[in-house]
Amino acid sequence: MAYSLRQTLALGCFAAFLPLIAEAQQAPAPPPVTVAKPVVRDVVDNDEFIGRFEPVDEVSVRSRVGGYLQEIDFTDGALVKQGDRLFVIDQRPFVTALNQANAALEASKSALVFADAQYKRAQSLASSGSQSAQTLDDRRREFDSAQANVRGAQAAADRAALDMEYTEITAPLSGRIDRRLISAGNLVQTDQTVLTTIVSLDPIDFYFDVDERRLLNFADTARKLGKALQQGGGGLDVTVTISDPNAKPFQGKLDFAENRIDNESGTIRLRARFPNPDLVLQPGLFGRIQVEASNTYQAILVPDEAIGSDQNERVVYVVAPDGTVSTKPVRPGPRLYGYRVIREGLDGTETIIVNGLIRARPGAKVTPQMTELPKERTDAPPETAGAESGQ
Repeated sequence: MAYSLRQTLALGCFAAFLPLIAEAQQAPAPPPVTVAKPVVRDVVDNDEFIGRFEPVDEVSVRSRVGGYLQEIDFTDGALVKQGDRLFVIDQRPFVTALNQANAALEASKSALVFADAQYKRAQSLASSGSQSAQTLDDRRREFDSAQANVRGAQAAADRAALDMEYTEITAPLSGRIDRRLISAGNLVQTDQTVLTTIVSLDPIDFYFDVDERRLLNFADTARKLGKALQQGGGGLDVTVTISDPNAKPFQGKLDFAENRIDNESGTIRLRARFPNPDLVLQPGLFGRIQVEASNTYQAILVPDEAIGSDQNERVVYVVAPDGTVSTKPVRPGPRLYGYRVIREGLDGTETIIVNGLIRARPGAKVTPQMTELPKERTDAPPETAGAESGQ
């Protein structure tokens, strides 16, 4: 079949474009990514410190009298109330001592009655001239001595009764008791043998160390509230999170600061107090405390997942109106409301990739799918160490 020159040229041009058409048909569409505007809102910076919980009160239980341990009246690790009986020392020697002291008291009281009668008789005879003044003085001395003997015997009886009372060792405070440190039948030495320990649980204290720079900020805030930092800074609000990711932050108040900075570490120890009605917080538990460290200011917040790394820089991926991706270096700050504060690099008007970062490349195009970030995020993953590097 013969073709004209025009048809031959047309067929040649079409054949030349065939590879381009095939390539266009085979080229994949730009990958889809989720994009959003950064959250812009008023915030207050928090400084974070690491510390541990300690009991408000802690007691090592000892016996005030010596003897052989006869009874143990608690379960290891139980909650006890102040006044609950915990241990009993063998009471038989103390019963004997108490009976002896009471008998001596009765004898001294009888002697006092006799001395009083003798003194009164001597007074009567001396007034009529039938008794010498010397005899009257002797009877007065005997009466005074009998009174003193009664007071001494009463003190001995009271001491014996007190020792008898001390044979029952009770809880000096309410809280969680430790295991028994000595078994029944062992000899207990006065004021030396530790029988167990008790720690209070509600409220509970949290101790943490603060460096000099941030200490000055806290002290200035405390002065504005009208109280010294050592007295709790006017009750500054603080928040503690524990290692359990499902546990909500605990709210408390700054309570105390030491009166000097440690010369070796350059830090000062602070204390915050937290209510603990459910007894979730335990002495020795590790935690992170957040303390307000700035005035209110407007911040730009982005999810941690939207921040990538480019060598030693932190970057976010910005999407232009035509879908082209570019990177912007940023300086991350603290984590607030489930987001990361961006100190520098964004003004809040950018469209950034918040999901699908792995599918984006600088200079390439993507298919943006717009979403709106909530003002506060409750589903943020736990913070990892070093997330605030570059701050």
